[in-house]
Amino acid sequence: MALAFIPSDAAVLALQAGVVAAPRRPPEIPWIKRLSGPAWALIPIGSIVGVIFAIRYMSSTATGLTWLALIAVPILAAVALGWAAHGARPWLALLAIPLFVLAWASRSTLWGEGAAALLSALSCVTLGWLLGAVTPPGWLKLGIIAMSAADVWLVASDLLQTPNNSLIAAAPLPGSNLPQLQSELFGSVSLGYGDLFVAGLLGAVVARQGRNQPAMALVTLVLAGAFDLLFFVINELPATVPVALAVVVGEVWVWARRRRGRQWGSSPVDAGGRDSSARDVIASLPRAASSSTSVASSADLE
Repeated sequence: MALAFIPSDAAVLALQAGVVAAPRRPPEIPWIKRLSGPAWALIPIGSIVGVIFAIRYMSSTATGLTWLALIAVPILAAVALGWAAHGARPWLALLAIPLFVLAWASRSTLWGEGAAALLSALSCVTLGWLLGAVTPPGWLKLGIIAMSAADVWLVASDLLQTPNNSLIAAAPLPGSNLPQLQSELFGSVSLGYGDLFVAGLLGAVVARQGRNQPAMALVTLVLAGAFDLLFFVINELPATVPVALAVVVGEVWVWARRRRGRQWGSSPVDAGGRDSSARDVIASLPRAASSSTSVASSADLE
């Protein structure tokens, strides 16, 4: 069943924005903290540059990645439904099974394409959740921007198209009709797995910092919709760009809030601290009133 470009693109963009909104706050477990470090921020850019050049010089890589996606994506999707996403419950992990069956049995229909795309999106929620647990937020944001910059470079230099087409066309077993979960096709629009992966990273870092995920998802959706207007003049766009722009918009917004806080000064409650008693807050009033130094609120410093 054919679906026109505009509704197809709208559905894909909504899916990408949904991945931003979906991850829960990454777990803070002592042994995971011991593994954390900035080196993990190299994974986003490595996932796109390494894959493209591996396929370019070793064509069998595409088939290997197809098998990897076929096995790993349903498992990671189950983890998202059971633990990694907002509203997750262990028993919901079983929903990955009917989604996979639908993606396999109705591969050539919109229902099958939608099920396959949803499985991939859920798997990216888990990957973002895991990587967000071991990567400092500031470094992970830089990793997102670096991944987008590499994506733009690969598209502009025409290095992405041929390996990407090989990856999309690769099948686990020719003639088996197994779902191809290494990329997403819905209606008239194709989306790379990395375009959902980067959205999962943004969602995880926003969740870890305790910021407004739905708002960031909305920003991503609006930016992606505006960016996709370029499809009227260009056939292929790096869909990681709106996510990177959302990172920049989020940082500018936080910076503006902090600057506004310094300009206007903190409230008496902020001066006393979130956990201060009423007596401490009242005692701090004269000092806060006479002080000429502006103090940003604790909410703005988060």
